[in-house]
Amino acid sequence: MQDLLPDLFDEFSEHLQLLPAPWRQFGGRRIFYGEVVTVCCFEDNSRVKEILATPGHGKVLLVDGGGSCRKALLGDLIAMSAVENGWAGVVVQGAVRDVGTLATLPLGVQALFAVPIKTERRGLGDAGVTISIAGVTVSPGDWIYADDNGIAISKDALPIIEQD
Repeated sequence: MQDLLPDLFDEFSEHLQLLPAPWRQFGGRRIFYGEVVTVCCFEDNSRVKEILATPGHGKVLLVDGGGSCRKALLGDLIAMSAVENGWAGVVVQGAVRDVGTLATLPLGVQALFAVPIKTERRGLGDAGVTISIAGVTVSPGDWIYADDNGIAISKDALPIIEQD
């Protein structure tokens, strides 16, 4: 399968909302989807690290980082923890780092920016909250679908369309 979102929007457009932002692919898995887990944090990845160190069961962590390009909310060590714990992907409305390593991992990673600066961990941030990204409201338990065409949100799991 090369593309997921065009087929999903063709078949299920009434169930999907596009997250309109200039997302960039950073992970080794270019197509990913799963149930959403949310975290809201600004320039502090303490909660991101905590969540991705727990069993992911194929879920996707959606991080509302406030669009900051000053500090990375995900790097190679936390991403490796996500892989080891069975997460399908991470979407960061903000920055990531260690992009060379992220590209080699079997993890979907999309973000707005790359920056080499890590955060200071101060234990700040809220997990499991409803967030708004690019004017789209996303709640824990929603579903996220991502590929090179963008990112979409659905309130329910959609059947994945297999391509020949």
